[in-house]
Amino acid sequence: MALLTHLLACVFGTGSWVAINGLWVELPLLVRVLPEQWDLPSYITIIIQMANVGPLFVTLMHRFWPGSLKEVAVIYVVVSLGVVACLLLAFLWNQTSLIAGTPHSTAFLILTFFLALVDCTSSVTFLPFMMQLEPQYLTTFFIGEGLSGLIPALIALGQGSGISSCVNVTLPDNVTNTTGSPGFQMETRYLPANFSTLLFFLLMTGMMVACLVAFFFLARQPKVWELSQQQLVPSTIILSSFDQIPEDAAGSGRGGGYPCPKKTKRPMEDPLETASHPLAKLAFIYLLIAWVSSLTNGVLPSVQSYSCLPYGNTAYHLSATLSSMANPLACIVAMFLPGRSLVLLGALTLAGTAFGAYNMAIAVMSPCPLLQQSQWGDVVIVSPLGVP
Repeated sequence: MALLTHLLACVFGTGSWVAINGLWVELPLLVRVLPEQWDLPSYITIIIQMANVGPLFVTLMHRFWPGSLKEVAVIYVVVSLGVVACLLLAFLWNQTSLIAGTPHSTAFLILTFFLALVDCTSSVTFLPFMMQLEPQYLTTFFIGEGLSGLIPALIALGQGSGISSCVNVTLPDNVTNTTGSPGFQMETRYLPANFSTLLFFLLMTGMMVACLVAFFFLARQPKVWELSQQQLVPSTIILSSFDQIPEDAAGSGRGGGYPCPKKTKRPMEDPLETASHPLAKLAFIYLLIAWVSSLTNGVLPSVQSYSCLPYGNTAYHLSATLSSMANPLACIVAMFLPGRSLVLLGALTLAGTAFGAYNMAIAVMSPCPLLQQSQWGDVVIVSPLGVP
């Protein structure tokens, strides 16, 4: 039973950010079709930040009307919304409409907002629910949360990016040169990926459905306070039995026992020593978190198309998938090799900032960046994006 609960907790954790992570790794194929093209990552970044209204609403409700929101009901609504949005996205992702005379992928952007709303809200609802279960299942939940980035990345690697090739295209008769002979021009043709974007989003829908089913069974698991009450019942019976012992029998020492004092005073326990961090250290840690989060969740993803696409679709595809795989792999390494040194954290942040600065510089120089015609350019641009 415990193994099954661990499996359910892991599957439930995979639904936390699987939808948005799936969008990021699918971008190399989406930018070739949707009218926003290279600007699409910027649109998605802004939409995700707008979707933070979800966790803000939940936080304010808990602050000003405590007890009015139930985690179980909210999670059912949130995950069900994610299932519907993923399913609609599979069939409507390439539908466009004219806004101010310019085509836009309206359906894709609207559904992206709902998916971002689901994933952002999961950060303030999934964890409080898991804390109601036994503590050992919380670690399994975090493993599943890491898999929400790893699994879509592996699926995207299997999907591939499609190979591009340049072909000669004959111009129509009404577009000819002055000599009257037919004209030719070079055009880029993309071979299809190993499977379609429709199938990819259907797989993401399946993962959201699995998350909903796992939560259905987890919600029926005994909570921590219920287990505590069950464990307290026999203890109460034993204590009641002791209370019924006569005072003369308790102090007579029969049966080779020691006399029981009527009242025992427990010695004063020393207060637990708590490690208090100076304010400067806490400020430094929060500053690092804010800086790294701004790079990984805002700045670098929004310019990823400009920094990677000049090197080809394969480079962009590898950058998107490997960067999604880097986060869960880094968390696994941190579990076995924990580091609490502020110097180490600062050094890693500086290294990530340096790589991020290189990517920003490449994005500024786009579409003609450094080492564009060299294979080393592909290697360099793929490797740093997963570091921050």
